[in-house]
Amino acid sequence: MEHPIIFLNLLFAKLGLPIVHDFGEAHTFLQKILLPYVTYTWVIIVGLVILVKLTVRKIELIPKGGQNVFEVVISGIEEFMVSVTGEEGRYLFPLIGTLAFYILISNYMGMVPGFFGPTANVNTTLACAIITVFYTHVIGVKFHGPGYIKHFMGPIWWLSPLIFVVEVIGHLARILSLSIRLFGNIFGEELVLAILMFLAGLYLAPLPVMFLGLFTGGVQAFIFCLLAMMYFAGAIEHAH
Repeated sequence: MEHPIIFLNLLFAKLGLPIVHDFGEAHTFLQKILLPYVTYTWVIIVGLVILVKLTVRKIELIPKGGQNVFEVVISGIEEFMVSVTGEEGRYLFPLIGTLAFYILISNYMGMVPGFFGPTANVNTTLACAIITVFYTHVIGVKFHGPGYIKHFMGPIWWLSPLIFVVEVIGHLARILSLSIRLFGNIFGEELVLAILMFLAGLYLAPLPVMFLGLFTGGVQAFIFCLLAMMYFAGAIEHAH
């Protein structure tokens, strides 16, 4: 399948930099860091940093404008997270908030012609899933110490070896589920949008898919973060 036209790739090619589209084609470190899902991840990071700096450069006691929007959104996410994880999980908000903003913007970025949504690549969604599941166990050890391993053993001691294997498989399946669900939905949406643009032009035909993409992009970001909150809450509790 022919690769889409991506603005940053065209710019890098003009500068004489080695450009590839897939990880399997990247043989040097420079080629790997210039992959579309990597470069557009940096675009999102830089864009968010600039947006936050512009918003909070003048903090006011009575918020207005951008500060007011950010406070409403951030406080809403935080309170919803606390309702799932409990008050003990409030300190996890920076991770959940970062995942929420990053995944949401990544989902929407691919709908802009010439841009690439990082979540349309399985490497990006896999990285987010690994971070989430790994940090779940960090939380478990933080709250329960070495006794956290008992969560994997089950209530019957002579079944512990079997239960342990089943639990490990289940936690690996969490990584697969989180990554494939997000990747499949976003990649499929972008693929359909690209096909419609190719067959019917840039205007009216793709509009229904774009509206659907706005909905599914938000839903997929919400589902990913909700599952992450539930995993964190399970690690905080004393028993599964």
